[in-house]
Amino acid sequence: MMNKRNRYKKGTLIMSFPGLLLLLLIFVHSGCSTDDTQTVVNFDELVLQDEFDMDGVPDTAVWGYDIGRGVNGWGNNELQYYTDRTENVKVENGFLLITAQQESFKGASYTSARLLTKGLFDQTYGRFETRIRLPWGQGIWPAFWMLGADIDTNPWPGAGEIDIMEFRGQEPTTVLGSVHGPGYSGGESITKSYTLENDRFDTGFHVFGIEWGTEYVNFYVDDVLYNQITPADVTGEWVFDKPFFILVNLAVGGTFVGSPNGETVFPQTMLVDYVRVYK
Repeated sequence: MMNKRNRYKKGTLIMSFPGLLLLLLIFVHSGCSTDDTQTVVNFDELVLQDEFDMDGVPDTAVWGYDIGRGVNGWGNNELQYYTDRTENVKVENGFLLITAQQESFKGASYTSARLLTKGLFDQTYGRFETRIRLPWGQGIWPAFWMLGADIDTNPWPGAGEIDIMEFRGQEPTTVLGSVHGPGYSGGESITKSYTLENDRFDTGFHVFGIEWGTEYVNFYVDDVLYNQITPADVTGEWVFDKPFFILVNLAVGGTFVGSPNGETVFPQTMLVDYVRVYK
């Protein structure tokens, strides 16, 4: 695993031929898998990276924005208004900062930001990873995730969703990795959690990633494989053999986390060190 001291030269897109090293890791697994055989694939050809080295706005060749309140709070009864203002999203000192503010803005009581690579970058299979220090507090909901690139013609959940990292701010030691598809979406998603021991996700940086190939999605925290989801685990159609694009956002409130309370401190900032994709 690279760090900021030993990283690739800055570049938006780096295209290369795929190099795959197939391994089998055998261990007793109590999650979604139907047996104890885990397929592990090491993807090591870098095809997309953003190290957030240039202060200012995020790289427009990689990132666009969802703006507004969405339909029914982006389908989740979320409370924030998403903007592209520097108060909510900027690159500074080598990090992408996504900040949730408590303020009255266009009918909402909170603002934040949601970035996505839709129309700019998508990929079928590979390793997708990020290094983040998460915000915290009741009603704080950061995520690093993916949607099927055909979502405009194949509405959710048909397009599919892969939640590489999802976090309830009131549970600062635990993250979740999930997939959503037809027959297993929302509260019926296929999911598993990962809990730190004697640590919290808001006090330091952690790497969240998936390795995704034909008929499996592996979920990692700091290179620990904690879940593998396969077609045998889902309760409907497997929709993960096509291009997906990336999203990173910080929501406030919603059915998944509930509303902020009097103990929730604002502003809350999600610090993203890098985003990298391999194939």
